[in-house]
Amino acid sequence: MNETSQRASFWQLRKRRIEFSGQPALMGIVNVTPDSFSDGGQFDNTAAAVDHALQLAEDGAAMLDIGGESTRPYATEVSTQEELNRVIPVIEQLAKQTTVPISIDTSSATVARAAIAAGAEIINDVTGLTNDSEMPDVAASTNAGVCVMHMQGTPQTMQDNPQYDDVVTEIHEYLQARLDQLSAQGIAQSRICLDPGIGFGKSHHHNLQLLKSCHQFHTLGAPLLVGHSRKGFIAHVLADRECERTSGTIGTSIALALQGVQILRVHDVAAVQRALTMFFESTA
Repeated sequence: MNETSQRASFWQLRKRRIEFSGQPALMGIVNVTPDSFSDGGQFDNTAAAVDHALQLAEDGAAMLDIGGESTRPYATEVSTQEELNRVIPVIEQLAKQTTVPISIDTSSATVARAAIAAGAEIINDVTGLTNDSEMPDVAASTNAGVCVMHMQGTPQTMQDNPQYDDVVTEIHEYLQARLDQLSAQGIAQSRICLDPGIGFGKSHHHNLQLLKSCHQFHTLGAPLLVGHSRKGFIAHVLADRECERTSGTIGTSIALALQGVQILRVHDVAAVQRALTMFFESTA
């Protein structure tokens, strides 16, 4: 049995189940921040963020990921209150205007709890639910879907000099350990999604190794999410730091789809959705 044949077929969220068949589901990125690496400042007020999210949903996003603190390399931390001020009004309005599941991109249990009360169904934590000791309990008690990501270091340190003996094996072992630990803390495995953390404490070489090996992570038995959109490895591969990265994102999305990755977290939902649709229709 190969790894792709072992891929998880669904992800249980707080109120519904997302089934995976055919092409990947897209998680649309909504950064309510002034300093995110790609679109910082474009949607940093409630009205702009809500309009953008609704457009992503219309474009085909299966989930909307709302974040109020940048996790780009060397990003400045924000207070819990500032994060709440940024994301909660957006989530409250979206919960009234769309049926697309809402994800909160945070490593704060306080923010996660408030976001779920406002209508979110998913906690997407770049620290793998390790930053805040209360986060596993929030996830377990609310029955939220959770996305557990691998990151070496913190956003302030992760790109200083990331080192691995075997990046794929080490991250596989880390995600297995987190899956086991969170299951022991009362979070049903069916509610856990895993993310190898492209760009989070990895060199360009590490990122490419992981992208080529994503199929190996299906053996963990949980859905896989990959966030590759517009990231620096694309400019590195194309040898152009100023290049437009949507085309590189699309190419990587197709490569991940071929490996059976269930969820792709992207900025350009319409472009990626159309490219994937054409790819699958042309190869069916």
